[in-house]
Amino acid sequence: MSMTKPQRGFTLIELIIFIVVVSVGLAGILSVMNTVVKSSADPMVRKQAVAIAESLLEEILLKQYSNPTGGYSGTDRSKFDDVSDYAGYSTTAGIVDLVGTAIPGLTSYNISPPVTVIVSGDLTGVTSKKITVSVTGPGVSVSLSGYRANY
Repeated sequence: MSMTKPQRGFTLIELIIFIVVVSVGLAGILSVMNTVVKSSADPMVRKQAVAIAESLLEEILLKQYSNPTGGYSGTDRSKFDDVSDYAGYSTTAGIVDLVGTAIPGLTSYNISPPVTVIVSGDLTGVTSKKITVSVTGPGVSVSLSGYRANY
């Protein structure tokens, strides 16, 4: 009497079912990854626009409330000395530094619509100026407001 060892392995039907199940799972995972990768740049663009708006708003808020005696009243940003000098400031050819030099990598962002400066009494009756900075970029628009009070 000869003893044969039981054969081990998978049948052809089991292998086909395994391949089909793995293929369906892989297709699902890849479709989710495709969606995530397509939209992964959007938060970066929005974050960059917010950073630009915050930077300009901080620059404006650090200026004096009103024009000092003999102060500047022109359109050269590097000479702006008070909050109101920024009213109407905008860019159309990308973001520039304080002296007007274009910043590489930020040419698709603009300060638009122009900066607004409005005298307001919103802060518990204290006379203040409400500054609104808006930045547009590739498919994104961000608007930030801040107040500068006259103490």
